[in-house]
Amino acid sequence: MSNRKLGIAIVGLGGAVGTTIVAGIELLKKGLIGKDGLPLAELEAKTSEDLADYENIVFGGWDLYAEHLAKAAEEHDVLTHKQYVAVEKELRKIKPWRAVGNEEFLVNITGENRLSNNSHREAIKKIRKDLQEFKKNCDEAVVINLASTEKLADEGNELFNSLNGFEKALDENAEEISPAMLYAYAAIAENVPYGNFTPSVSADIPALIEYAEKNKVPVAGKDGKTGQTFIKTVLAPAFKSRALKVEGWYSTNILGNRDGFALSNAESLASKIKTKGSVLDDILGYKVEDHLVDIRYYRPRGDNKEAWDNIDVTGFLGQPMQIKVNFLCKDSILAAPLAIEIARCLDLAKQRGEKGIQEQLSVFFKLPMTRKEKPEHAFHRQEEMFLKWFNS
Repeated sequence: MSNRKLGIAIVGLGGAVGTTIVAGIELLKKGLIGKDGLPLAELEAKTSEDLADYENIVFGGWDLYAEHLAKAAEEHDVLTHKQYVAVEKELRKIKPWRAVGNEEFLVNITGENRLSNNSHREAIKKIRKDLQEFKKNCDEAVVINLASTEKLADEGNELFNSLNGFEKALDENAEEISPAMLYAYAAIAENVPYGNFTPSVSADIPALIEYAEKNKVPVAGKDGKTGQTFIKTVLAPAFKSRALKVEGWYSTNILGNRDGFALSNAESLASKIKTKGSVLDDILGYKVEDHLVDIRYYRPRGDNKEAWDNIDVTGFLGQPMQIKVNFLCKDSILAAPLAIEIARCLDLAKQRGEKGIQEQLSVFFKLPMTRKEKPEHAFHRQEEMFLKWFNS
């Protein structure tokens, strides 16, 4: 293990996942929790000493809401009271930097802690300045996007096809460019690895992939694979192995946190549905005609999400059968450790001199960035690819 100090700059720092990440690391530093839920905790001793230690992580980041993290954590109500009291002092010390806001891409989340200008170049300049100041307090930094889901962008837009075209679009303040793209561009410009834990289009456009290759910056995404899709990518390969024909798969979610509120907007929901709905046909090798995915904002649940699946399969003699899965989970408790590990792995990739798309991190994402025509979705194959890289 390394004594290097790793700084994680979070887009959406004051959200439920962001505050859970910071609180979790602070609790670890105090020895008040174990490392349950952290996928790399048992593997870290087997790899190079360049992997940042959990206890050497520090935080900063941007949010549209200005309150310090103790106030944010109190509102999200993910921590137990005992946990909150133990780290309240540390959380009070962290206040989000002003964030890029654009209601054309995110309607429901409209905090006042936003940059006042409308110029893409000015926004990038401010983000880069924040990162420059942040890097003074750590040896290396990584940016992780945890912001609420933006509306579905046109990934085929010619503005996004090349770095030169994207640079021109920035100069012209093109309305097609989203906040997520600005954060990704700024991170790459600062030689800071970037991970997209959201369904929003950002570093996965050709222009920014080109930029990451040019600047030798590792990038990964998109949309953290935490709950229902994680289960789906474990079960679907098993059904294929047993030659059980999937006739239909109905997936529904209810959640009541800020992310759920953002997804109550139809355009943001479309982004999420795209990443959640893309895995099944690729794994099985045929189109499941009745693959339905539904997500609903249900305020009383808060961060306690329920994911319910009904799976109809056909077996030997054409006999129909059903499998039902009811996953009563805690959204941020699943997401926070994955985001931490993504940051540590992106930092490790940088230490190893790697650049561009980090396909080996597919195990963490619903719609992984890849250099191939199609990403690998089956969880067991993703894990094999990751472990081969991690232990190299």
